[in-house]
Amino acid sequence: MSLRARLLAWYDENARDLPWRVRPAAHAAGVRADPYRVWLSEVMLQQTTVPHATPYFLKFTARWPTVTDLANAADEDVMAAWAGLGYYARARNLLACARAVAKDHGGVFPDAEEGLRALPGLGPYTAAAVAAIAFDRPANVVDGNVERVMARLFAVEQALPDAKPELKRLAAALVADDRPGDWAQALMDLGATVCRPKAPLCDRCPLTDHCAAFAAGEPETYPRKTAKAERPRRHGVAYVLTRGEEIALVRRPPKGLLGGMLALPTSEWRAERWTDAEALAAAPVSAAWRGVGEVEHVFTHFSLTLRLLRAENEAGSEAGGVIWSPRRDLEALPSVFLKAARAGLTNLL
Repeated sequence: MSLRARLLAWYDENARDLPWRVRPAAHAAGVRADPYRVWLSEVMLQQTTVPHATPYFLKFTARWPTVTDLANAADEDVMAAWAGLGYYARARNLLACARAVAKDHGGVFPDAEEGLRALPGLGPYTAAAVAAIAFDRPANVVDGNVERVMARLFAVEQALPDAKPELKRLAAALVADDRPGDWAQALMDLGATVCRPKAPLCDRCPLTDHCAAFAAGEPETYPRKTAKAERPRRHGVAYVLTRGEEIALVRRPPKGLLGGMLALPTSEWRAERWTDAEALAAAPVSAAWRGVGEVEHVFTHFSLTLRLLRAENEAGSEAGGVIWSPRRDLEALPSVFLKAARAGLTNLL
């Protein structure tokens, strides 16, 4: 049996049950995936895992069932619903794309890669995924799972990230007109559940007869990787200013990291730690600030240490530029500020 036939047969029996997926039997019976749900899931999954993304997907699709519904949503509502998924630029691109589909395409996604690529925020991977999964176009869908499968099947010695073009070329050679959507999802599922980064389950893999890394006895050593550079560290101060049951928030500038999101007031983030005098000078208001510890947060390109200062806003004291928000609404904050707010409200020293 050919490699393609083996993997598709395995997928027919072992496809994951995902809320945005049409299962292979239903697909064979003529049911087609909703392009909106496919697109939304792919955007969410670009920086997180299926278990983490699933509740967000269900919340989004319950609140905004169609791309037109999402296009008509208020920016702040979508950004708040996105909180915890990271990369808020993706949420802004999500809205831009939804509005382009609603305005320029009558609420219907283009059905080919070229048209999908013309939409705001859709890169090559997402366009290929939507084209294949939603429209059964023979597109080459290559994510991290597929790269790992290709690296092991063909024992690619070149290290990532330099190996990416070769891995994409190898994956492209396996794309065919027969069941392209199922093929793309089968490769993803194989990488996610069997051909795992660590401790691959080779005894459950349908492709061991075709796998050069398995034949060599060292599948886990693929894909080869270059040593990662140490992630730089930045330091900042976050200010937890309260007024009874309210907490002071600010709206971050529209451009840049966490752009447009509600946040705790902070100093700038820099390489050097902040001295006591500097931290007090950068505070949003003169108050009886006291230290309440630190929190650590890891972004993709740097690690952040936020020193926490806590104060109660005194009666009559001006706190210009802040937005007073009920403490119960903190869940809408980006994860770094939710973490800092929770610590600042509880870790009283």
